Order: sequence, then structure tokens, then C-alpha cells
Amino acid sequence: MSPAPAPSAPPSSAPPSSAHPSSAPAKLAAAQTTLPPLTASHAFDPARAGAPPQRGSWRLRYWSVRRSRALEWFYNGFERNLVRLAPLFARLGWQRLERPTAMLEAGVKGALFDCRMCGQCMLSSSGMSCPMNCPKALRNGPCGGVRANGNCEVYPGMPCVWVEAWEGSQRMRDGDKIRVVQPPVDNRLKGRSSWMAVAANGPDIAEQPLAHTLAAPTKPPSLATARHD
Repeated sequence: MSPAPAPSAPPSSAPPSSAHPSSAPAKLAAAQTTLPPLTASHAFDPARAGAPPQRGSWRLRYWSVRRSRALEWFYNGFERNLVRLAPLFARLGWQRLERPTAMLEAGVKGALFDCRMCGQCMLSSSGMSCPMNCPKALRNGPCGGVRANGNCEVYPGMPCVWVEAWEGSQRMRDGDKIRVVQPPVDNRLKGRSSWMAVAANGPDIAEQPLAHTLAAPTKPPSLATARHD
């Protein structure tokens, strides 16, 4: 008579040693061990790392929203002059002019609009209210949490950026641009000058297909993807 087979060992709860470390679950587990815990500041406020905006930082930008029609008129002329200066900028060197122009732009637009220098300015399409001041960085209208008084869901003391954007657009000649769907922000362009982008690509670059702007052979690639204002 043959001997009875030995009882099998109970299944182990530990992962088998032959598991592939390159599998998707293993990669995900490895990544989760290196990431900090997700907090409200990470989820909602990449621009300010969670610090609520000071009242003085947004009062002036809403002064600008209330004067959106005058600023629209100024910007239209300013953009035309930038385009006329493009041959001069090309001779001086786009890259040489990028840094000082970005510093000047940050100072001027930071004071007037609390500009975040995303490099893809869309003030003319958002009632002169910078959408990057939204703590959720929404670029196509408000979220569903706008308070009854028109203030922000995340910062109750701050008026909603997009409520102000709508009001500003109603004062503008081309206010219907607020209805144009904007692509997601490209963080690779953060800190770049959108004025240089307008000079290199024209004032209507925000309304051109992205593939067309990327294909332009004579423009700096880092500027060709930036948009308006």
C-alpha cells in the first residue's frame, strides 16, 4: 500500500517571492510609500501652497474687473503694438528678452490682476479676472460649491473668481469669449511671458488650434503654446 500524501501547507498571506516588482500593483504600492498624504492644500491650492489669500491681494484685481471694458480697449492696442515689434524682438533674441519681459509682466499684472504667471493668460476671455486665482485652478467656469453670497467655497471671505469673471465679461465688447472652452493649463509654461507669446504668434493665438501653433517653424517652441494677453 502506498503511503498517504503529506498534508499541504496552509496558504500564506504574504505575497509570493516570484511576484514581479515591475507589475502595476507593485509600482503603485511603491509610489504610495513615497508620496506625502493628500491634504486640502495639495488638492485645492497649488499656487499658494494652502495659504489663504489676503484681502488686499484681491481687492485691486476686482477693481480691474469693474473696469474690464477700459482694460480690454487698452489690451487690444497693446497687443497690436507687441505684434508690430516682433521683428525687433526677433533681432534682439526671443530668449534674451524672455526673462526681463516676464519680470516686468509679473510686476504689472501682479498688481492689477494678482497674476499667477501661468504663461497662458486668458484675461480677455475671463472678464479681466485671472482664473488662476481660483484655489482649484478652474479655467472653464466655477465649481458647484459657490456660496449663496457669490463667495469661494474654499476661502469663504474671497469672492468667487468666476462670478467676478462673468460680471466683468458683461461689460466687455467681446465678452462672449468667456464661452470659449479653454484647454487645461500647461504647467511647463509657468513663469513664462505671455506678452512674448502674443508678439511671436499674434493676438488671436488663444483661438488657434494648438496643433497649428506648435507647427509654426519660426516661433520659439516654449512661446508657441502660450496664449493670449
